[in-house]
Parts: sequence; structure tokens; C-alpha cells
Amino acid sequence: MPMPHTSPAPAPDATVVRTGRRGALRSLPICLILVALGLAGVVGLIMLATGNAKGDFSVKGLLGLLMMLAFGALGVLLGVPIWRGRNAAVIVDGAGLWLDNGRARQIIPWDTLAGVGLQWSQMGKRVKQYSVELCPSGPINDRDPVLWALVRDEEPIAPGLPRLRYRLPVPTGGGQEKVTAAIRQYAPAHLWLGEAQREPGHLGRPDLSRRPGR
Repeated sequence: MPMPHTSPAPAPDATVVRTGRRGALRSLPICLILVALGLAGVVGLIMLATGNAKGDFSVKGLLGLLMMLAFGALGVLLGVPIWRGRNAAVIVDGAGLWLDNGRARQIIPWDTLAGVGLQWSQMGKRVKQYSVELCPSGPINDRDPVLWALVRDEEPIAPGLPRLRYRLPVPTGGGQEKVTAAIRQYAPAHLWLGEAQREPGHLGRPDLSRRPGR
């Protein structure tokens, strides 16, 4: 299983691929719009409760304000984890692949792996989803606070490999190329399994039963 590395941090020459920044820049403006709608709904409800609303206020108007309030709550629920993960990154060096979720960091050392590959699936006509598949050579810590969300239990991607493995989604737009190039540079050559296409939606979702504290 991945064990704490002897070094408290990646090597100075490690390759760093920011994975949270792109998603934050893309999603946070939408969340802010939703929050603004919610605030407008709050103002409207306050005016209605204090009798300062102009004109007759219908049931439809009240439902509209409540819907705006719901949009605001949705914006907060979506925006908080996106903001927390804005500094998330994948870091690759000679010791292994580090995952930094913006709050904590953990390493998957090369010497605990039996294989590493890149998989992708088509999402629509123009969008592809990429993942790095990290197959361990022994047991894994499926309740690690950082790595648990990467654990997948599926058919092995090659003969002799285990079902349990780590699946690391990587961003498109060059992100997958940077991560792949870094892995090919730093990982032992015999670990590389190549690239393969999977069925649409292959990324899946983490098993919440593995989440620490459950």
C-alpha cells in the first residue's frame, strides 16, 4: 500500500500539473451567478415580509423568489468544494505520483505498482475523458484520506493485475499529455501499459463506503 514517503515533499524538479484551477475557472462564475440569484431572492422575500414590495404579489411571484433562493443554495453547495479544490494538482517525480487535493497530499510510490496506463472514453462527439490507471503490486489502503476517492474495483486492465486499482481523472486540453509525459519520464519503463479506449463514462464514481470515518 502507499506508505508515507521519506521526503515531506516532491522533488524540486517534479512535474506539476494543476488539475483544480481549470475546473475552478470554468465553474465558479456559474456558481457566483447562482449565489447572486439566491441573494436577490432573499432581498425579495425580506421586502415581501416587511410589506415593502411594490404592487400586488402573486403566488407565482412567491414561488419565483423561493426558486431563486434554491438556486442560491445550489450555488453555495457546488461552489464550496470547487473553491477548496482550486489548488489540486498531480505531481510526478522519481519517487512516484503525488496527489494534492488542495488540503492534503499523498504519494503512490512507483515501487508499489505493477502497472500504469492511460485510458480514455468518448463523451459526446468532441469531448474525451482521460484517466491514469495505477495498478498496485499488493494491497492498497482504500481508506486513505486523500486516495480513497480514486479506488476502483473493476476487471483487471491486463492479465496478472488486480481488480482494485487507483483511477486518477486528468484534465483535457493538454493536461493528459503532460501527466503522461511525466509518467513516461519518471516511472520505471516496465510499468507503462500504454493507452486504451474504454466505454463511455468509464470514470465512474468513488465508493462512498470507503470514505474515511464511515
